[in-house]
Amino acid sequence: MTESTVRHRRAPSEKKRRLRIAIIAAGSVLVLLLGSVGVYAFILSQKIDGVEKIVEAFPEESLRPPAAVGDGPLPQNILLLGSDSRGAIGGNLDDTKGTRSDTMMIVHISADRKSIQVMSLMRDSWVDIPGRGQAKLNAAMAYGGVPLAVQTIEGIIDSRIDHIAMVDFEGFKDITDALGGVTVNNPRAFSTYGNPSYTFAKGAISLRGERALPFVRERHAFSDGDFTRVANQQLFIKAVMAKVLSKETLTNPATISNLVSAIAPYMLVDDGLNSSYAVSLGLELRSIRVDDVRFFTMPSLGTGTEGGQSIVKVDWDEVPKIQKAFDDDTLDSYTPPVRP
Repeated sequence: MTESTVRHRRAPSEKKRRLRIAIIAAGSVLVLLLGSVGVYAFILSQKIDGVEKIVEAFPEESLRPPAAVGDGPLPQNILLLGSDSRGAIGGNLDDTKGTRSDTMMIVHISADRKSIQVMSLMRDSWVDIPGRGQAKLNAAMAYGGVPLAVQTIEGIIDSRIDHIAMVDFEGFKDITDALGGVTVNNPRAFSTYGNPSYTFAKGAISLRGERALPFVRERHAFSDGDFTRVANQQLFIKAVMAKVLSKETLTNPATISNLVSAIAPYMLVDDGLNSSYAVSLGLELRSIRVDDVRFFTMPSLGTGTEGGQSIVKVDWDEVPKIQKAFDDDTLDSYTPPVRP
């Protein structure tokens, strides 16, 4: 397996390396949605093509599911990854082998461009990693970089990943500032661990700047740990998307320009996720609104242990249904069972 490498940009401080977490690359979702504003296509094309590229992001062709074929627009699956700082990554996201991916999501865009489904994959899901045997899902990137992570996830959904984006979550502070803050309907009050500690009240709360990062990062405050963290990440991202798609944002070229500028320095994408692709897809998605986007988590049977490790037990009885929904482009009608 060829190791995934990307061109060097910056070397954050040790403090920033500790803060880097794997998160849905919501910045890439925003880029796609911002493309729906055709009048800003030139602004976007200049900025998107400046985003750093992941070199050799995909596994060998013989190891992948077949590509979708058909007339007209095809469904799109975009894998959103991030990496934490537990591996030797040289102070940046440039070397992904040896790092782990804490949060992974697949953005499925329907062929008719009328809906988007975002499926979270729990980082501790106990799965088969090609050539490595069974391990936690987030170990795939540690073993073989982005290509092995893609191969592992394609094996789970039995469909091809069309594009990949990675984000350093530090950038979300700048993103929320560019938007003037976002409002999240927080279902439970909690305080974060660590120093400083942040307290988030139950109900509608405004997040921006420094408060955005701990909201989506916290897991120790919850009895179910990562499950609530993933749910909070989904809430936050939907709030960001709602703000992006608001009239206030869409009619303000300066806000859009500032937003894309805030996203770009913290993103890495495959070579094919360029301005031509993003703007074209964005134009196709020009009728999408936040109510057309649905988030869910790949079904599990709760937690357990394996070899002394705490793991998430995948509900493998549900996986064939998910595979069929991806293959048939019917993910919009798939309803996951309630987790125990």
